[in-house]
Amino acid sequence: MTEFNTSPGKIRGFFGKIGQNTGLFFAGEGRLFDLFKSVVKVFGMALIRKKTVKSEHVFQQIVLMGVESLGIICLVAVAVGMILALQAAYQLKQFGAVLYTGGLVSVSMARELGPLIAAILISGRVGARMAAELGTMKTQEEVDALTTMGLNSVRYLVAPRCLSLIIVLPCLTVISQVMGMVGGFLVGTLGIGIDPYMYVEKNFDALVIKDVYTGIIKSVVFAILIALVSCHEGLSVDGGAEGVGKATTQAVVTSIILIIICDCIATAIFYYALPG
Repeated sequence: MTEFNTSPGKIRGFFGKIGQNTGLFFAGEGRLFDLFKSVVKVFGMALIRKKTVKSEHVFQQIVLMGVESLGIICLVAVAVGMILALQAAYQLKQFGAVLYTGGLVSVSMARELGPLIAAILISGRVGARMAAELGTMKTQEEVDALTTMGLNSVRYLVAPRCLSLIIVLPCLTVISQVMGMVGGFLVGTLGIGIDPYMYVEKNFDALVIKDVYTGIIKSVVFAILIALVSCHEGLSVDGGAEGVGKATTQAVVTSIILIIICDCIATAIFYYALPG
């Protein structure tokens, strides 16, 4: 009887918690959109009034984001390409179509896995670092110092990171696509025994230009999401070192969730709105 009497309160508390978390989510998305508008305004001012983002900041971020992430991107992409080739050959062998393994691997890497591999790895490696950097600056009141000096924190802290990631991630995506295909080629020719010439021929027969630019367009969207989420979480830090840790974790988790959601939406758009 006691459990029955308290159950309505528990139910109200459960749905209240859901409502509270939903409200916090949309409030956070609103602040994220405000940051996006501020970044667009900075880039617009750079074009109109020639108040450009400092190139040395951009180049420094490009090196940190791109060059230092190249090794892990190549390693994971090659491994995924190998696994995909093995799994594809296992299924296609039942229909006597092992020769089409290369086409399946190349299309999958170009359209989906290449952009996703690069984006998820960058969100974990680069996004976490951006959130931690800006969060540390926030806790040490360096961001407030910039505002006090009349400097635009978005222009000096957020815009260079956004621009750098927009440049870097498509490049890493192309590398991920190529390395995944290389991994599939190694397994297909050395492990499965497909003739190298036939493998490459079937590869290019299946791969079309739409597959390539689909992955690149996705990577640009992913780069914007990762940069905005990471910078937003870093600039929203409150509570010292513990707050920095929470912001770093939240940046990675939110980025990956948004990447997967946007990938689903983009795939549907390219499939239905841009056939062929």
